[in-house]
Amino acid sequence: MRSGKVADGVIPTASIATENIFVFDPPQSDQDPQRNTEGRAPVLHASELQFQQLVAAVTDCAIYMLDPNGRVVSWNPGAERIKGYTQEEVAGRHFSIFYTEEERADAVPDRALATAVREGKYEAEGWHVRKDGTRFWASVLIDAIRGPDGEIVGFAKITRDMTERRDMQEQLNHAQKMEAIGQLTGGVAHDFNNLLTVILGGLDFITRHIPADERLQRATDQATRAAQRAATLTQQLLAFSRRQPLNPKPTDVNQLVTAFSEMLRRTLSEEISIQTVLGGGLRRVEVDAHQLESALLNLAVNSRDAMPNGGRLVIETGNARISEAQAARYLDIDAGEYVMIRLKDSGVGMSSEVMARAFEPFFTTKPLGEGTGLGLSQVFGFVKQSGGHISLSSEPGQGTAVSIYLPRLTAETMDEEAVSPVVVPRARPNETILVVEDDDDLRIYSTESLRELGFRVLEAHNGPAALHMLEQHPEVMLLFTDVGLPGIDGRELVEEARRRCSGLKVLFTTGYARDAIVHRGRLDPGVELLTKPFTRVQLATRVRAILDAG
Repeated sequence: MRSGKVADGVIPTASIATENIFVFDPPQSDQDPQRNTEGRAPVLHASELQFQQLVAAVTDCAIYMLDPNGRVVSWNPGAERIKGYTQEEVAGRHFSIFYTEEERADAVPDRALATAVREGKYEAEGWHVRKDGTRFWASVLIDAIRGPDGEIVGFAKITRDMTERRDMQEQLNHAQKMEAIGQLTGGVAHDFNNLLTVILGGLDFITRHIPADERLQRATDQATRAAQRAATLTQQLLAFSRRQPLNPKPTDVNQLVTAFSEMLRRTLSEEISIQTVLGGGLRRVEVDAHQLESALLNLAVNSRDAMPNGGRLVIETGNARISEAQAARYLDIDAGEYVMIRLKDSGVGMSSEVMARAFEPFFTTKPLGEGTGLGLSQVFGFVKQSGGHISLSSEPGQGTAVSIYLPRLTAETMDEEAVSPVVVPRARPNETILVVEDDDDLRIYSTESLRELGFRVLEAHNGPAALHMLEQHPEVMLLFTDVGLPGIDGRELVEEARRRCSGLKVLFTTGYARDAIVHRGRLDPGVELLTKPFTRVQLATRVRAILDAG
């Protein structure tokens, strides 16, 4: 190791452990000792000048020298850019000014130098402070510099601003955690949907056939309402896990928000003032309007709960653009044109700790029994599944703003909303349906419901059995199949069945969106889907519509 004099801000040619600095030391010839001795001074001087030029050219790292007591004796442009001090402002000051008050109180700077003296270097990451008082996440390396006699003559310190990288890593970790939780909740919701279909179906049958007994009727009504609440809960789980099948259509957001605001005025407390600020020239989006209304209602209810004594709720819309830099920062959104919907309240606000967990399922600040903690997580999942982005802005006592960004729609056509029938449709003569479901209870419920409606029904518990049944019964007009079958899945079954029976009509059912038929939150073209849990009326309606289609 070579050392130089620490004076007048001159940086000695020390061995500094950084990938950003390379010091070239020309080779010496042992064959001419006199020339080697005489030529060393100019070579050393040139090397020092080159080193100082390299350090001065570095702007993405703070590289500076400390004396043995930790006072700053040199300062490069990177240090000025990162920390905010000029060389004149910082020269002679102790380097502990760059640490937080908590770390200074804990003697972290002194321990850092002691470690560098004892082990030759010190490495750490943590919060550091700029001249203006703002904090940044710093990667720190301190090398101890010793003279020819082994005594400490100073320290070389390198600091890098890692704030952006840390933020991106935290976002990635958060996204991975949410994805893992989503897979778990999606699987649970799928199993519950199978059970709830049978439960609701059984209750519907009992309701239609029990004698006129008030107590029995009240009991079945209570059980039905409880099962329907459970179905709502599973839908919230599916929304968070991004496994709910969506039905996106071109939507005028201003029109939707106007109607939604009128509904809120009739629903929320009179002590809450609702104001809408609609953006002009608003672009349309392609979104599941019913799910969007549900998401906005969740946000509005949160705002109401945050304003127990009344307040103001502002709903804004507008066009927005997410730049390439913003997209890179958020990781899970594409750059481009979006439509923004923002709900801003004057409520109690959130702390930074609460904001960090706001979208986690089952996390809630409400008292026990007053919330499941799935409201915001449902909104988060729906927005992400719709290809959008959601952001929170809040401070304690200053209210909360939630902004939803949905991709703009480029197509110019608007689909007409289908009108739901009010009469339960029944079978026509000689209509045969094949039901394929691996869950025995659910298969029994589906087949009995269809038979009650007058259909001739065949059943199979897996794909191979269904294909065999189709060979034996060419009269089958419609295949009603679960997507998640063992062995070959529902999509593979349908492809093979249609290869053998080209005119076969198909209705899928599933407890959650599977990649076999749903991609990026929407059904594949031409796919008909009935989500679980479904009722006898819903099943009859969808089957009748598909059979009557051309």
